[in-house]
Formats: sequence, structure tokens, C-alpha cells
Amino acid sequence: MVRLEQVSKVYHTDRIETLALDSVDVGVENGEFVSVMGPSGCGKSTLLNLMGLLDEPSRGRVHFDGQPIDGYGDRAVARLRNEKVGFVFQEFHLINDLAVLDNVEIPLLYRRISARERRKRALEALDRVGLASRVHHYPSQLSGGQQQRVAIARAIVGKPKLILADEPTGNLDSHMGDEILQLLHDLNTGEGTTVVMVTHDPRLAERTERTIRIFDGRQVQ
Repeated sequence: MVRLEQVSKVYHTDRIETLALDSVDVGVENGEFVSVMGPSGCGKSTLLNLMGLLDEPSRGRVHFDGQPIDGYGDRAVARLRNEKVGFVFQEFHLINDLAVLDNVEIPLLYRRISARERRKRALEALDRVGLASRVHHYPSQLSGGQQQRVAIARAIVGKPKLILADEPTGNLDSHMGDEILQLLHDLNTGEGTTVVMVTHDPRLAERTERTIRIFDGRQVQ
């Protein structure tokens, strides 16, 4: 599905150079459910950003769906990201002024899809996460767990092959966190969606197929 081949990522400011990832060589196969663990600031989110084509490596090569990405232009990368990748974050990143249904439709606005088809797909995604009765509510009217479900619906509305979840349970209590993890598992086992999840919780990581561990920007065993 996605592979990082000897990838390093360096961030530059006027005064300092920060090595966020150092010669990481890691891959995720189609249909896997993989967790990523490591201390804060070790490069986990950078790893996800590279996997999700939100950022480019300073060195090395990213392969997505069997193809190297370094030959793609910005528009091609953006289209690939929109069609193949869904993102879920610790902060829900919902737009408070938009109803739930409108929030979920957002990724489809960048595709040549009619308003009727967008609404149909958004309703299906919300039903998939158990929120069909909340389509006209606003984010402020929902619990944290419900907002994360909306974020997952937004991530899956385009039927991506890969979901990247960065601490998706970090702002939730253990009960709601278990529900979100189960939902990701259902997407993985029921629909074959590849899932990569960053987590600090070893209890959640144990429920994934394998764990990638990052320390000081390097992959460790």
C-alpha cells in the first residue's frame, strides 16, 4: 500500500535544523492494521504525513500503491491523496458553522460529483459510523466521541484505500476510545481498508496486527 524507502525528513528554520526522521525504511501492506508508537516528538506524526502525501521527504523515496511518488506533480499528488487517503486526527477538525452532513461532504467537493451524489455518500458514511440521526446537528451539539465518529465518516466518505489516524482516541475516555478503535477495526476487516494508527496506548496497539516503533526519528525493533 505505502512504503518509505530510506526516508529522512529535515525541518529548517533560520537558526536550527531538526532531523524529524532518519533513514526510515518501513512499509504497510494492503489490508493491514498497523499501530505506530513512540515518545512525544519522536517523528510519529511526520511519518504519517509522509505516508499520507501531506509532506515530501528530504531524502529517500515514498512509494504509494506500488508507484514512486517523486515523479508526480503537485496536482497529481493532491488528487491521489484525495481519492486514496482518509485522515483522522486527535483534534476533530470539524467546521463548527457547518452541520454534520456538510462536514462529511467536504472531501467530495474536490471531485466531479453532483450535489445529490455527495449527499448520498455522506449519508451512507454517517450511517456506517452510527450517526444517521445526527446529520443536521452541529459539532457543538455532539459529544467528543460523536465528533470523532463524524471525523471518521468524513475520512471514509471518499472510500479511501488507506486511513491514517493520528491519536484518534487521545481526547476520549477509555470507553469511547474502545468504540473508535472497534470502528476502525470494522472498516479494516469488513471493507479491507488499510489502517495506520498512531497511539500512545499500548493496550490499543496490542489490538493491531503489528506495531512500528519510532524513537528519535529512527525505526526501532
